Amino acid sequence: MERKQPETKPAGGRARFNYSWVILITGVLTVMGALGFARFGYAMILPSMREGLFLNNTQMGLIATGNLVGYTVFSVVGGFLASRFGPRIVISCGLLLTGASMFLTGTAGGLAGVVAYRFLTGMGSAGSNIPVMGLISAWFAPERRGMAAGFLVGGSGFGFLITGFLVPGVITAYPQNGWRLSWFILGGVVALLGVIGWILLRNNPSEKGLQPAGAPAGRLAGEGVAGAGAAGGRQDRPASQGAIAWNKVYGSPALWRLGLVYLFFGFSYIIYGTFFSAAMVSDKGFSQAQAGAVWSAIGGLGIVGGILWGVVSDRLGRKQALALVFGLQAVSFFLFAVAGAASTLYISAFLYGLSAFSIPGIVAAACGDYMGPRLAPAALGMVTLFFALGQAAAPSVAGFLADSAHSFGQAFLLAAAVAFLGGVGSLTLRAPQQKL
Repeated sequence: MERKQPETKPAGGRARFNYSWVILITGVLTVMGALGFARFGYAMILPSMREGLFLNNTQMGLIATGNLVGYTVFSVVGGFLASRFGPRIVISCGLLLTGASMFLTGTAGGLAGVVAYRFLTGMGSAGSNIPVMGLISAWFAPERRGMAAGFLVGGSGFGFLITGFLVPGVITAYPQNGWRLSWFILGGVVALLGVIGWILLRNNPSEKGLQPAGAPAGRLAGEGVAGAGAAGGRQDRPASQGAIAWNKVYGSPALWRLGLVYLFFGFSYIIYGTFFSAAMVSDKGFSQAQAGAVWSAIGGLGIVGGILWGVVSDRLGRKQALALVFGLQAVSFFLFAVAGAASTLYISAFLYGLSAFSIPGIVAAACGDYMGPRLAPAALGMVTLFFALGQAAAPSVAGFLADSAHSFGQAFLLAAAVAFLGGVGSLTLRAPQQKL
């Protein structure tokens, strides 16, 4: 007897609203907290925190590395936990851990304590950011996946926009302990976002009786989506499904190549993202408030840039979009290194804002294309391991170069060279045989 298919509600057509957009907006807030506040807020707090704890650039780079090592440790685990238990619980718990550890960072009295708390922040960031990026593959069809992922990574831009104004204002009002208060405020907001995520997020469209947004009318709700087991599909899986998933993900040559390209991005972009404010103040003669205003402008551009390049990747292809973005970033980093005029710095910031947040979205969409929605979080966790290794190494290297040369110029030139290599590597990627 033919099994009766579950009823579904169309993602488009006459329906004026689809819960996919609630997922996307909640995802934007998640990325804003997990990355925009937890990681990039550090760049704004760094100059005041360095003075308050009597640290040098190498030590501040070590603190950033501690955060990114934590991100690396949880990169793979977070993706597979999301594929096994569903993204919702992993994302919510990750944000709660992130918020709590950010709050604790504000209480630290020395280098060791800050490194430990930032390590925990990195773990929480990975536990929330990676699953939410993979979740988009479940809620949006391949034809809209790049656009949705591009919109999602714009959450980092909102983080830039807010911290660029908030942190300098707090530090100006409270010169002695403003950096601590900044961590308290940001950590509290991130913890609140964890609660919001638990309330609003769902693991897949079948929990709402929906199809992915943009899916053809014949596609079943929940078909192949991330965390399918949470929606009642677990009984159809073979007992060895977990082992098969590990082999499929880690045995994919396409993912290994994508991961290597992602490593170049992780190494290059984090140098700019970590030391931008410090370099603007110490090398370029800007005030903290002026650097914060430029930082906020970068965030505003990033919101638009993420969506723009996501759409470009849907139209031109993932590898072509990646190559173009890497090219813009290489120019941005080079201009910052050699800039002798404010106008050159503004061009650098413009190019960075337009491109910086787009690569994670394109990579997330590519993971969905290669592996399908259900394994997308696990695939993204795998390639993010490469990304995390690159960004974990970069701050310490850049901080050491800055202390040795008494300038950040060499560090930004290194970032430009690595970004150029990333663009070349992007052109070697293969298109998926069929988008899943």
